Amino acid sequence: MVATPEMQQEIQQSTPAVPSQPERVAVLLMGYGEVESYEDFANYNEQALNLLTAKFAPVPTWIYPPLAKLLALFDLHEWGHQHGNFISPHNAIFERQRAGIERCLQQKWGERVQVFKAFNFCAPFLPEQVLRQIKSQGFDRVLIYPLLVVDSIFTSGIAVEQVNKAIAELTDAAEEHWLKGLRYIPSFYNQPAYIELMAQLVEEKIAQELADAYLPSQIGIVLMNHGCPHKAKGFTSGIYESQLLYDLVRERLIYRYPLISVGWLNHQTPLIEWTQPNAQLAAKNLIDLGAKAVVFMPIGFATENHETLLDVEHIIQALHRKHSDVTYVQMPCVNDHPAFLQMAADWADEQIAALLSEQARVVNPSLAVPRQPVHSHDHHGSAHHGHSHGHSHGYSHTHRHSFHEHPHSGRGHSSHS
Repeated sequence: MVATPEMQQEIQQSTPAVPSQPERVAVLLMGYGEVESYEDFANYNEQALNLLTAKFAPVPTWIYPPLAKLLALFDLHEWGHQHGNFISPHNAIFERQRAGIERCLQQKWGERVQVFKAFNFCAPFLPEQVLRQIKSQGFDRVLIYPLLVVDSIFTSGIAVEQVNKAIAELTDAAEEHWLKGLRYIPSFYNQPAYIELMAQLVEEKIAQELADAYLPSQIGIVLMNHGCPHKAKGFTSGIYESQLLYDLVRERLIYRYPLISVGWLNHQTPLIEWTQPNAQLAAKNLIDLGAKAVVFMPIGFATENHETLLDVEHIIQALHRKHSDVTYVQMPCVNDHPAFLQMAADWADEQIAALLSEQARVVNPSLAVPRQPVHSHDHHGSAHHGHSHGHSHGYSHTHRHSFHEHPHSGRGHSSHS
């Protein structure tokens, strides 16, 4: 029997339509993570050495395991003995940031968007573990969002490295790729809302604690950035972005408070040239210029961690021993400040909208076969018939910047060990 058009229409009307699943986006919020059990120090340090220090320090890889254990002894002494069994608040703050950003995003996007946290160095939130969870929950669109360090060219390169490794492990080369959309949020070092908030927080702190006792010219301000190595084996290390971040915040404050300096929170690794002045030297310079009070404000870190807490505390203690007549004010990172959570969500909106609206892109991993480069000029002359210096559609000699290269410099990002 041949089905008539009327019969086909009746069949279609009687067959219940299968509702298509709406597209959803998993926002992968990424930070370092910090140990909460001292037994984890060595493992944490080894991962940091492999992923970060290896990109700028001339240290052979075979030495990483014993070096990680040696560093763990120093960590144990500092955190356990010098600071009364200090436990980093970083992970708890990062969870509040994740939850707060998710609340802001879901007010607009509802359940179509979910925010996951991943830590570079801390299980059970390593990127490979979190991406496995994202895949199992049916997400096929991911937004990579590094958050901890503001000049995230170098550090978020580590995040992308880990995501790529995890995706490779979660993908069967013989099957259609499970990811249909992928986007990335770069550093927010030049975002006007963030610059304004940094300056506002400093002004509020001065008004609350210093303005009644000191003239504006007697108040020094150290704006602290994440320290950067000048040479990082060809990787950009964040100097350009961090310096611009400092310049923009300084511009907002300098007319009222003339004593302002950048202060880099460096890791004084042997044989490595780090950004200067470091935070301690920056404060000393301001004191030499007549500062009677010094404010330490971390602008290059969005989330509190042992560097912004313990390292700055050590700096203040050392300064106080030599300049006991100076008042020192240690400010927190932006952390889960409501204004910051909202602006962080706002920065993600455009990329989420793009992921939800773009047609799913089907990637077939089996097609990823290395190809020989195609030269743009045929040196035998055959490509020049009827053309002047014709170029092929393959490889061109046009200069292209690498993924982590800034168009204005070969400088870039920071490291954490």
